[in-house]
Amino acid sequence: MTLIPHDDRGLLLGDGLFETVLAVNGVLVGLAAHLDRMTVGCAVVGLPPPDRMLAERLMREALAGMAAPRVAVRLTLTAGSGGRGLDRPAAPEPRLFASAAASPRPSEPARLITSSVRRNDGSPAARLKTLAYLDNVLARAQARERGADEALMLNSRGEAACAAAANVFWVRDGRLYTPALECGVLAGTMRARVLSAAVRLGVEVAEVRAPGEALAGAEAVFLTNSLIGLRAVSGLDEVVFGGSALVERLAAEFSA
Repeated sequence: MTLIPHDDRGLLLGDGLFETVLAVNGVLVGLAAHLDRMTVGCAVVGLPPPDRMLAERLMREALAGMAAPRVAVRLTLTAGSGGRGLDRPAAPEPRLFASAAASPRPSEPARLITSSVRRNDGSPAARLKTLAYLDNVLARAQARERGADEALMLNSRGEAACAAAANVFWVRDGRLYTPALECGVLAGTMRARVLSAAVRLGVEVAEVRAPGEALAGAEAVFLTNSLIGLRAVSGLDEVVFGGSALVERLAAEFSA
């Protein structure tokens, strides 16, 4: 167990980053991509990047003893301890730790509602996995209150951005769409893999700025993140989606 001091900036201010990596039968899937993203995030927020060997060791220690075949291993980097207020110490000493929990794959398609919580597309934090996830927490809570699995989050312009904890894709006229990163979207590791797979399969792909209503006119919608892989969406608000051969083709690429 890692003890976090009361003056830790991650605890007090959400000053830090995290990554969640899927482990399948003890193998950390896509670890390099996750550590690359954390390193990029550190450059954006002005923190020293984590030592990659230490990060992997901590994650494997957290994973040790887990009997579940699928495990979520979370790596957390805080800005460390600091004085009162917003200013960091002149030479921050980040704190790094890892934890693990079983993560079974969802067996059913997800149902979405459109959340009233907006994504701030003008904030650098909207494109990073920071420790300040309260907007996502509130969006997910709205979904649960309305009997749904996930929440579609629009940005401050009313454009489709993401789910509370996933990237969003939709299919229309045989073409695959996903919100552009400029919409305030996390550069998901699974998002990148799906885009690559679509190109490999000869599917036309568009990263777009589109109003939230664009999803209502889609043939199919699905979510992606490193833990769920690719998860079909059965409905959004009052709209019901059917099956899609294209979604099935893409899902077959990520069956772990």
